[in-house]
Amino acid sequence: MIRTWRLDDSGQTLVLGSGADGLAELVYWGPRLPDGEDLVSLYRAHALDVTGGMLDENPALSICPDATQSFPGQPGLILHDAVGAPIWPRLRFDRAEESPDALTLVFTDPAHGLTYTARLSVDPQTHTVAAQATLDSTAPVHLHWLAAPVFPAPQQADEMIDFSGRWCGEFQMATTPWSAGIRERENRTGRTGHEHFPGLIVPCRGATNTAGQAYAFHYGWSGGHRMVAEELPDGRRQIQFGHASGTETTPGTHFETAPLYAMHSETGLNGCAIGFQRYLRDRIVQWPEPDRPRPVHYNCWEAVYFDHSLPDLKDIATRAAALGAERFVLDDGWFGERDDDTTSLGDWQVNPRKYPDGLTPLIDHVHELGMRFGLWFEPEMINRQSRICAAHPDWVLGAGDQILGRQQNVLNMALPEVRDALFDSLSALLSTYPIDYIKWDHNRVLPMPDAAQTRGTYALIDRLRAAFPKVEIESCASGGGRIDFGILSRTQRVWLSDSNDALERLRIQHNAALFLPMAVTGSHVGPRHCHTSGRVLDIRFRAWVAAQRHMGFEMDPRELTEDEATVLTRVTTWWKANRDWMQRADVLRLDSADPTVIAEQQMSHRGDRFVVFAGKTDSSAQIAPRPLRLTGLTPAATYKIEVLNRGDAPGLSRGAPALKTGPLTLSGAYLMNHGLTLPWQFPQTMWVVEGQIQ
Repeated sequence: MIRTWRLDDSGQTLVLGSGADGLAELVYWGPRLPDGEDLVSLYRAHALDVTGGMLDENPALSICPDATQSFPGQPGLILHDAVGAPIWPRLRFDRAEESPDALTLVFTDPAHGLTYTARLSVDPQTHTVAAQATLDSTAPVHLHWLAAPVFPAPQQADEMIDFSGRWCGEFQMATTPWSAGIRERENRTGRTGHEHFPGLIVPCRGATNTAGQAYAFHYGWSGGHRMVAEELPDGRRQIQFGHASGTETTPGTHFETAPLYAMHSETGLNGCAIGFQRYLRDRIVQWPEPDRPRPVHYNCWEAVYFDHSLPDLKDIATRAAALGAERFVLDDGWFGERDDDTTSLGDWQVNPRKYPDGLTPLIDHVHELGMRFGLWFEPEMINRQSRICAAHPDWVLGAGDQILGRQQNVLNMALPEVRDALFDSLSALLSTYPIDYIKWDHNRVLPMPDAAQTRGTYALIDRLRAAFPKVEIESCASGGGRIDFGILSRTQRVWLSDSNDALERLRIQHNAALFLPMAVTGSHVGPRHCHTSGRVLDIRFRAWVAAQRHMGFEMDPRELTEDEATVLTRVTTWWKANRDWMQRADVLRLDSADPTVIAEQQMSHRGDRFVVFAGKTDSSAQIAPRPLRLTGLTPAATYKIEVLNRGDAPGLSRGAPALKTGPLTLSGAYLMNHGLTLPWQFPQTMWVVEGQIQ
């Protein structure tokens, strides 16, 4: 007997089928099929031929590939019993539950007491597919590997794109050709990681940022993941995502994967990006004040580090407010006996030497300036030199002789008593002071990966959010070390990178936009002399790069010249005037004919206006700028186009292109097929172009 199911939205169809009560296969995923499509015929048409040297039947590439059926690739489930003997499940169809936008399939193995459940849903507005698997057992078992429901990869793809990185160098795109065998990436750091962001893009042949078919995946989990992109000997391809293998360290009777989010696009990589950006912003993030504009952010870390002085901080806050800041965040160094990174993590009481009257004098000053107040914490960490470690050395995760990271250990978040103590100390501060914002940091990897650590952290954040629902939380982990849809279901902002180098952030932001919208992506104007790269960059470039995302400042405003302060105030004022529509805009990557230009187009959700940021990273190979083609416009419409910062043109820009002297009115067809001809520019500068439909 053949069973079939389908899920649809306005632009795509997924078809699953099961024969002989076996595990279901995803036999079609792509553009919308006719409503009357014969799904049984489609399932049969999906079958491969058999030839010499093969089995007499092809094992199914199912949503959980079955090792007992001679499957030649990575199985979807690896399991052992309580004494360590392998279990070879034989899962068979039990039931299906269907609704217009969701499908639940249940398969059982009575002999081993196992129930496997796959849930798939389609969001009709964002076209995001969410897929999650659970495994239940009547007796405790050891789980080594459970994949989220497995997707086939397209045969029309020649390569795949995943993401590597490092501290201050996140979201580096790595392109790998498809070939026989496995492209496997496993993050075993115990957090999402700078090194292996849990995402994968599979562009079909000829796809670009703006055109062609593409598929994309993101695993929404903060505790380390495993990705398998495998081409089988028969040519079929599979995509698997799950928790890092072996991170369920104790026997259990219930296991579940995180959601695997999947996108199909007919408009290149941008189609995937639009879906992910909208789904994250509108479905996952829970905004404490949804109608409140994103405030201009000031963080004092690179201004003072651990050297806290109340008069200095008040002076800095006054200057930040004059520049346009609306939120002041007091970073590391305010608690315990914290003068460097060797001491006091876990002692979440205000330092009486630095703040003899508590935080009230600083908070009152910040409020008098019209700003809200935020505070830095690193709750999951502990210094050996701290009161809490002296009292509870058994709360440290891992061996006593482990390698430290940033002079600190990790607290065992799986222990309820640890979470209770943290909740008590953090909630005492949140109850005592009017704190509107938490910067929640995570500055070292775990001594060993453990899924229970992530679940414990989730539980603590959930408890704090329930008690203080108006407090916004930023996810920081030495910058971009914990960015994923799992942590963002509990937080509202990410610190994308510890690098405040605008040239580096231009690339990091560009690549991260494949998954992240402007509204959650923190970007700050850093010091003139960058503390992480040593590079010196002009304030105009630094300010406009920050204005591409959720804008903020993270430098000592006392260093600014009068001209720099004027420029920064002007850009900040522009950002405030445009943030309402920009925080709901789609961030579209543009295909630049000049590889030295990294350009994006932020398009309003109504399609009536946009802004283009064209950043120049280096000297071009040719003399004159190449036209920059836009995307997503209405071909027959006309648009008023104006370079917002044309006064920044250098002296070597000696010609008189029309955009240097005033606005132009051009058709969408021209802008998408020929493109904008921008003025000449130096490296490490940015052109900002506004467009509005007429």
